[in-house]
Amino acid sequence: MSGGSYYVPESSKWPILASLALGAMMIGTGTVLVHGAAGMPVMALGLVGVLAVMALWFRDVVLESRGGLYDDQMDRSFRWGMGWFIFSEVMFFAAFFGALFYVRTFALPWLDGEGAKGVAALLWPDFTASWPLLNPPDASIEGPQETFSPWHLPLVNTLILVSSSITLTIAHEGIKEGFRDSARFWLSVTVLLGLCFITIQGVEYYEAYAHYGITLQAGIYGATFFLLTGFHGLHVIIGTIILAVMLVRVFRGHFTADDHFGFEAAAWYWHFVDVVWIGLFIFVYVF
Repeated sequence: MSGGSYYVPESSKWPILASLALGAMMIGTGTVLVHGAAGMPVMALGLVGVLAVMALWFRDVVLESRGGLYDDQMDRSFRWGMGWFIFSEVMFFAAFFGALFYVRTFALPWLDGEGAKGVAALLWPDFTASWPLLNPPDASIEGPQETFSPWHLPLVNTLILVSSSITLTIAHEGIKEGFRDSARFWLSVTVLLGLCFITIQGVEYYEAYAHYGITLQAGIYGATFFLLTGFHGLHVIIGTIILAVMLVRVFRGHFTADDHFGFEAAAWYWHFVDVVWIGLFIFVYVF
């Protein structure tokens, strides 16, 4: 076209392979939920496939970037892609926060007889709405024995993640200013803080099941607690792996002050994960 240009990406096998692997993992997961261990082989195969495709796909992107094959158009494409990906993650967590707020604001008061939909009080006349819900209205469901104090392990993990955002920002500034030693040190600290968070959350989950009676079967409180904190923990694990890969790349001298979007995208993701945790700390643990 005269006076302009457009970009046609090179054909790639990775998108279709990623779709097939993800589909297998979802089929296996659904089979596990319905039929138990029978779906484990398919789920495991799909998971391995997803991880393998991601590793090989990202390897190709790194090699292409290092080979100077990307221009400003590709940089904009990557930035828009990462922006929309994070937006999709915002919507993902918004759904779970929405479920939590719906239960606390509408469903529990209805069960206690409030409002036009409060007919459920006829079924459970002795039920009293409260949050955290330790006394589910259905006697067949055993609620948690007690809940976590937000000022112990949850507060420690909050301080860890907030600190990790600060150390990551310092590492990012080191990359932009050409201070590679500083970038390596502070990114190493960030990865270590991520590992600390994961370890402490593992301890918290053990305590939840072993001593607090907080399980996935412990009524709506247990379900929302593990959905929100569990998916967030998964994102922390993914983010820590991404930052560890960025750390390896920094040690190999892959980034420059003007060309480091891989690092920047990892930083965007990590800061998003930190913001989600602040919301979790406030609405799951404190209030």
